[in-house]
Amino acid sequence: MKLSTKSRYGTRLMVDMAQHYEDGPIHLTNIAKRQGISVKYLEQIIIPLKRARYIQSVRGPKGGYVLAKPPEEITVAEIVALMEEGTSLVECSDRNESCQRSSTCLTRHLWKEAAQAMFDKLQAITLADIIKGANSGPAGRGV
Repeated sequence: MKLSTKSRYGTRLMVDMAQHYEDGPIHLTNIAKRQGISVKYLEQIIIPLKRARYIQSVRGPKGGYVLAKPPEEITVAEIVALMEEGTSLVECSDRNESCQRSSTCLTRHLWKEAAQAMFDKLQAITLADIIKGANSGPAGRGV
């Protein structure tokens, strides 16, 4: 299974902001340079994060973006669910009408359980956990 670029880059954006949480507002150009992601793409990714109130914009000469909550209160599951527009691995697991076989499909339940297991794991990891993991040893946690 592959997560979309939006999920991966959205998580990297949020981790970067968490690393600089105490620094005040951050410009997207700085995040783009540190993460190797275009500013244009970050501008697209940040829209749903702002709408969902994970990020706030600060206007003015020292403006930029800040996390709306502390890194300890934002989970990877929240970010991925927002970027993927849900928590299902397959469309039919949430919407019966999307597949003619949904009522008789023997694998539908499997996909629902797999998605639940993945999101349970992601729900247990906060942005703060990722930062601590990166700072605790050479292996760290890759996102």
